[in-house]
Amino acid sequence: MMKVPFRHMLVYLDGSEGSMNALMYAILLAKSTGASLSALYVVNTKAIGDLVRSRIFIDQERTEFLSDLQKDARRHLRHAERLAASKDLDITTATVEGSPHHAVLDYMKSHDVDLLVLGSINVIRSRRDELTGENDRMLRTSPCPVVVVRGEDDIWAEFEEV
Repeated sequence: MMKVPFRHMLVYLDGSEGSMNALMYAILLAKSTGASLSALYVVNTKAIGDLVRSRIFIDQERTEFLSDLQKDARRHLRHAERLAASKDLDITTATVEGSPHHAVLDYMKSHDVDLLVLGSINVIRSRRDELTGENDRMLRTSPCPVVVVRGEDDIWAEFEEV
């Protein structure tokens, strides 16, 4: 086992293919280094609030959408637990609500996370995208090193081999 300068990794899950690739990479990295691994899913209640304020959602739709997002979070975290178990790795999972970048930073500080693992940053189409992208915000404001996972085909193949 390789000695590394981090002990507790956090992988941020948002249900995207990129975050699932980051999860597989984080599992492999934790397994090879002996670091502990946590997976965090943030139910983006800030975005829901913005939709209600913009009158895109009414309150009833807000409640239904929030319930759907909470179900998605549970499903993705169960998947994370199964993937980690398939590699004989313990993983801690959690769901929180709020603004994703704030929630991730709060979690990192309160759980002594010293490495953040993110899926690839979305393609930036405008200056506004650049300023509002959650993964980008996490990358820019993280108090610790960040690994951005790319090359999904390679990760799938390596994950299957281990």
